[in-house]
Amino acid sequence: MDDPPARPPARPPSTGAPGVGAPATGAPEVAVVGAGLVGCLLACFLARRGHAVTLYERRPDPREAGAGRSRSINLAISERGIDALRRVGLDETVLKAALPMPGRMMHAPDGTLSFQPYSADGRRAINSISRSALNRTLLDAVDAFPGVRLRFRHRLTTLDPETGRMEFDTPGGPAAAVAPVIIGADGAGSAVRARLQTRPGFNLHQEYLDYGYKELTIPARAGDFALDPGALHIWPRGRSMMIALPNPDRSFTCTLFWPERELAELDTPAKVERAFAENYPDAHALIPDLAADYALNPIGHLVTVRCEPWTVLGRAAVVGLIGDAAHAIVPFYGQGANCGFEDCVELDRCLAETGDDYAAALLLYENRRKGNTDTIARLALDNFVEMRDKVASRAFLARKRAEHLLERALPGRYASRYELISFSTVPYAEVERRVTRQRRWAAVAALAAAGMSAWAGATLRNRLRPEEPGPPGRGRSRTGRRPRAERR
Repeated sequence: MDDPPARPPARPPSTGAPGVGAPATGAPEVAVVGAGLVGCLLACFLARRGHAVTLYERRPDPREAGAGRSRSINLAISERGIDALRRVGLDETVLKAALPMPGRMMHAPDGTLSFQPYSADGRRAINSISRSALNRTLLDAVDAFPGVRLRFRHRLTTLDPETGRMEFDTPGGPAAAVAPVIIGADGAGSAVRARLQTRPGFNLHQEYLDYGYKELTIPARAGDFALDPGALHIWPRGRSMMIALPNPDRSFTCTLFWPERELAELDTPAKVERAFAENYPDAHALIPDLAADYALNPIGHLVTVRCEPWTVLGRAAVVGLIGDAAHAIVPFYGQGANCGFEDCVELDRCLAETGDDYAAALLLYENRRKGNTDTIARLALDNFVEMRDKVASRAFLARKRAEHLLERALPGRYASRYELISFSTVPYAEVERRVTRQRRWAAVAALAAAGMSAWAGATLRNRLRPEEPGPPGRGRSRTGRRPRAERR
């Protein structure tokens, strides 16, 4: 369970609109803007509570033919995401389409491979799954609830947080709708958030990395995987890197992370081929249509979004933010979708605690989640440096071996940050506090062990050292011992 709030937020008075304060007769009506991963899962949670939900999405239905290509960058679903899916009965369905990766495979410039397990026992795994495949699965689940309506090709253009009135651009012309509860689940470029940030008191901070990403594909070779499918593959190259995740069709989805200026300079097929031959020679040989694949996909951008408040109370409506709309993070800890799914769990928990009072529940959810999402945003940025620069260093590998040794020696008492982030639901902020405590007592134990070792060594040396003869004229024999008469 997430950390309890430092102080319980004041329960706001009911606005008088059904479903905003304590619900009136019938189930609350909720508009969720954004039918991506988090929006769809949230709709499942809300529909399971008996609430009427309308899901608005600016793009066409991705399950339809000719819907167009969406982002295909693979996701690494781990315990936080699986826990959320399990609560709505979707974990087995999703994991059937996923491939477990119990560790990372490092590719050195000379082609040397080295495998680094993620867990001390080598059995725990993160799971590779296509973003678009997962989105389709969640949309099918949404469709199975009778209380959910899907509205595709509806691009939000206007939102009044006071009244809950929304206006959309649609293929048939402008459309309008009113809802007492509106939740923005429309990603890092959220249109809902854009309408809220014009209000006094709304704070927004966006931090763009000077890196871009390109998606590429390593196809199957003779019907089989071209690389080991049981690993997340990384080509760390100091200022840049490439990763590859396996797919059920035996291909790999690769993502290239380079400084944007250097990506822009790869503007001819010859430059692309030369850059890959120099930096990723083993992967270069596995991508037969590299130049064409590179030209096909646009350069993506990496941004961290922090904002507050996530909840705005109007006269007749309440508007909230969830997932990337509230706290977009970079993908280097594999926690973007997992964190957004965990938002859905917490909001569902808050609704249960407040009797489906959305105003109270959204404020409580924000109070509990903000510190945790700020923590994982920072850790994701830190992990980029680790993946890009450190995973191939001897010091990093020695530290990982030491961590796994402690985890095996002290099961349940010592766990690495990575294990706690990826294989538990311990709140992110509590993970940081626990890791700090562990490192503190591990350092004390190491100092104590060093002190004991020094004391034991000194004692042993003293016991083995021969006695030196005493100074002459003090009644001692040449052996350094007193004469027998004196000893009496």
